[in-house]
Formats: sequence, C-alpha cells, structure tokens
Amino acid sequence: MAKIQTTCPRCRQPLLVEVQQLFDMSTDPTAKQKLLSRTTNVAHCNNCGYEGMIASPVVYHDPGKELLLTFFPPEMGVTMADQEKQIGPLIKQVVNALPNEKRKGYLFQPQTMLTFQTMIDRILEADGITKEMMEAQQKRVNVIQRLLTTQKSEDRIAIIKQEESLIDGNFFAILSTLIESTITQGDEKSAQVLAGIQKELLENTAVGQDLLAQNQEAREAVKTLQEASKNGLTREKLLDIITEAKTDNTLVTLVSLARSGLDYQFFQVLSERIDRANEDQKPRLIELRDKLLKITREIDEELQNRLQAAQDLLEEILKSDKIEEAVQEVLPELDETFSHAIQVEFEKAHKAGDLERIEKIQKVISTLEKASTPPPEIELIQKLIDAVDGPSRDRLLEENASLVNDEFLKSFNAIIAEGETREQAPELLNALREAYKSALRFSMMKNLKG
Repeated sequence: MAKIQTTCPRCRQPLLVEVQQLFDMSTDPTAKQKLLSRTTNVAHCNNCGYEGMIASPVVYHDPGKELLLTFFPPEMGVTMADQEKQIGPLIKQVVNALPNEKRKGYLFQPQTMLTFQTMIDRILEADGITKEMMEAQQKRVNVIQRLLTTQKSEDRIAIIKQEESLIDGNFFAILSTLIESTITQGDEKSAQVLAGIQKELLENTAVGQDLLAQNQEAREAVKTLQEASKNGLTREKLLDIITEAKTDNTLVTLVSLARSGLDYQFFQVLSERIDRANEDQKPRLIELRDKLLKITREIDEELQNRLQAAQDLLEEILKSDKIEEAVQEVLPELDETFSHAIQVEFEKAHKAGDLERIEKIQKVISTLEKASTPPPEIELIQKLIDAVDGPSRDRLLEENASLVNDEFLKSFNAIIAEGETREQAPELLNALREAYKSALRFSMMKNLKG
C-alpha cells in the first residue's frame, strides 16, 4: 500500500497514512474482507487520538460476480475530469491483471457509487445479502447492546420476552462470535457477562430451548457412538444405533459423525434388513433409507463445495508473488478442507512433474506449519493438563519458570472461561482447573521468593 501525507481532521496535525485504492479479488482473495471490515485507509493521530477513515478514491473488482465499482469521495472536491484521471489507471490495472479470455464487457462499464456505504451495500447485495437482511442484523446487535447495559436479571428477561421475535439462530450466532472475540482478547469479565446473557436467552426463549434440546441430543449421539466404538463399530451396530434415533436432529448428528461408515456395504445391510422386515416395520425402514440417502447426499455436496472453495483460494494464493504474505492474510479462513485441497493439488503436481508448482505448494505448507506451531505458553498448558499428578506439574513449572507470569495466568484463565462457555467435557475442565491451581500457586511462591 502507498503512503500519503495528509492532515488530521480534528487537530490538523500532519499524518502519514497507508492508503489502498484498488481492491481486486482477481489478484487478492482477501480484498473483499479488507474493504468490508473498514480496516484499510484508516488514519490514527497520536496527537489527539483521532481514528477514522480518510477520503480516498476506491475501485473494487470481483470477476466472479462481474462487479467493477468505483467511488470518489465528494468531499475531496475534485472535478469529474480529474476523477477520471485518477480512477482510470486503477481500472487499467484491473484489466491488465486478467487474461484476454476473461476480459468481459462489464470491465468497460464500471458502476459509480455515490457513497462508500452504497458500495458496501452493492457488494453485499451481490453476495445475496439484502438491505433488509442487514437492517435485521443490526436490530439483533442493538438488542444485545441493550442487554449488556441492563444490570438486573429480571429487566434483561423482560427485554428478552419483548424482543423474542428477533432472537433466532442468527442472534445466537452473533452472540457466540462476540463471546469468542472477547475471550481471544483476554477480556474475561466481558466474556462472563455475555455468557450469562446467553444462558438467560437459552432458558427464556423458545429458540433457546430448542438449541438446548438439540445440544443434548447431539451429546447423547456422540456418547452412543463412542461407547459402541470401544468394542469395534461394525456397520450392523451403526445401523442399530441409527435405527434407534428418536429425532431427525439426532439422525443428522449420527450421520455427520459416521459418514465414512455409511458406504455401499452399509446400505446393502440396510436393504437386507428391509427385505427381512415384517409389513409393520418395512415402511419405517424404507423411510429411514430415504432420509439417510438425502442426508449423505447433502453432506457430500457441502463437502464438495467447501473443497472447491478451498481449491479456488489455494489457486489465488499460488498466483501471488508473495505466497507467505498471501497465506498469512487468509489464515483465519483456513481449515481442514484447505489442508485436504493442498494435499490433492500437491499429488496432482507431483504426478505431472510440475516442479515450479510443487515448490509453490511447499511454500504454502511451510508457512502453515510455522503458523500452526503453538506458542511455548500454550505448549506448557497442554503439558500441565497431560501431567499425571501434582509433583509432575510442579516439575514442569520449575523447568518453565520464565513463562509463568501474569500474562500466562490470564491466558490460562481465558482458556478455562472459553471451555465453560462452550460446555466442554467435565474431565477436561477439571484438568484445566487443577493445572491452573498449580500454576497460580507456583506463581505466588515465585513472587514471594522474588
């Protein structure tokens, strides 16, 4: 990004600001995320504390949606002719970055956005997110803010009852994201407040009760599979478990967890059972087979779509001149599907003897390995959890005394809070608490000796 000299809108002090004017998805897969997050073209004034976006021309390009949008801030007071002089080279960059076969008519008819918000709305609209959907989302956020500023539990419950029409799956998704964000930032107090609100919502809304019931069903399904796996999970046993599922939610959970077991042979076993069933049992088993085929088909399609998206993202990264930086920029988006896409593409390149592509993929793998290496503090926490007894934990703490400080304890506490919020296994939470007590005791003794 280029740096420009400007002045603070508040105190008029000179500022040096990094500015990005071109957001092109064809060369940067994170361009949309950067623009929508409003984290680019932001001025920070050390003199008065001002922070805000600066006026700058912007060009956005998404070849997949055939979008070429331009925005020129009216407050810059630039004539139309001068605007075209500044925007023109950016559009030329977009066109030049595309191979000839991908240069389509929309590139020569860029859409002019009158405001920055109009540009954001147009991008979201192309993704299927309407203005009504955004307004509904904002209403949900407003309810969460009201709940956060309400001290008494009975007053919060009154608000929950009053706004229950807005409290749906999306509402809980927003709340979960906020909880995870505060935990990541080490804000334990806010995380606990939000977790308390989440508990009240779960207990006092119809959607919350449904989520609690689904969560319990999912846990029981996981436990059932784990118990059956101890002595070897055969296709016959798996079919028995699936046949006993009382709800569709439990059925979906079981199929998701044991998808690899629902293969051709499994359905053969099910067909044989249908053939042997009496007239009363047969319709239910046929209906079950139809449901299982539908669920497995949907799961496979979803996995295929995710793999295709991961492969597309990998291709964008491999096109970059700075592969390591491109990987770093999209790290939060990467998951096991992306790892699978790397493996698939590496094998293809190896079979084709494409040494240049192999080298690029290896750079991606190397960058991911570096990023996935946990910091020493997290490694120590894992070792403390795995320790068989108190003396073993004490030895670990002695060996890593330099790591045990206030920040370490704060991070440790945040991990426990996150585990409690997500209702992780009691055994894990107990192990975390015991390890934390040992670390806290060791820290106190270290401070006394100091």
